[in-house]
Amino acid sequence: MTAASPTNRPDIADLLAFYASVGVDEALEEQPVNRFAEVAPKPMERAPIAAPSGGTAAPLRSTTVSRGEAGDRANAPPVARSPSATTAVPDEAQAALARQLATTATTLDELRQHMAAFEGCNLKATAKNLVFADGNPEAAVMLVGEAPGRDEDIEGLPFVGRSGRLLDRMLAAIGLDRTSAYIANVIPWRPPGNRTPTPHETEICRPFIERQIELVNPKVLINLGGPSAKTLLNTSEGILRLRGNWRVHTTASGIAIPAMPTLHPAYLLRTPSHKKLAWRDFLEVKAKLRALT
Repeated sequence: MTAASPTNRPDIADLLAFYASVGVDEALEEQPVNRFAEVAPKPMERAPIAAPSGGTAAPLRSTTVSRGEAGDRANAPPVARSPSATTAVPDEAQAALARQLATTATTLDELRQHMAAFEGCNLKATAKNLVFADGNPEAAVMLVGEAPGRDEDIEGLPFVGRSGRLLDRMLAAIGLDRTSAYIANVIPWRPPGNRTPTPHETEICRPFIERQIELVNPKVLINLGGPSAKTLLNTSEGILRLRGNWRVHTTASGIAIPAMPTLHPAYLLRTPSHKKLAWRDFLEVKAKLRALT
């Protein structure tokens, strides 16, 4: 994108393409806001300073703004504003509350209600919907990704965009579909601009997905992508080293669930040559399910 000038203004299509490339795919407010037109707050009036006994009052400093000062204020960058006055800052207290709520949920419906009412994660303030799960909670296979994207946020279901269609084909290749699998994410709210969730945000949401896995109690867990594998398998290894090797996810009640880390469908769309690796991983899952039945 070339620099704008009085004789070379950027085309609107180029500008929109630039916004899309950096993750700006929706407006946060219904009406545009001109931050440069904000009026500077009026100076506070000060009471005259009492003079010492027998003296004269000290002169007040003039509150008149000079032209130079007015120019500096007008050119100053706008102050960032929180999307919601009630948005919680991720911290240990919010993570502790999430753990408490997750522990008290005895069914998936209760867990969903607790998550819908939870205000301790700042991602909820910018997300359109809670993306809880899709598929059959009685299934033998549970798949867990990282976080919802734009399409998932709109529909309130995980893996419904391009990566979701690829995942459906991957499941079909081993004889499964959304009626015989259960799908969720570590993070149930879409991060703005599809940015990577922060460690604090992940830790706040961790108790919910761990309890979700425990309540579903699948025979096999599939970790889609590195963030899911690292969070639920307590490892720092990269996904290319993890994939294809059986690991174990242990629930809070001590149940050991075989887990297969594999490549995320979104990664496979960007790197089609690695689809053969994911195919091998899913064949391992198919063989494991046969051995467990």
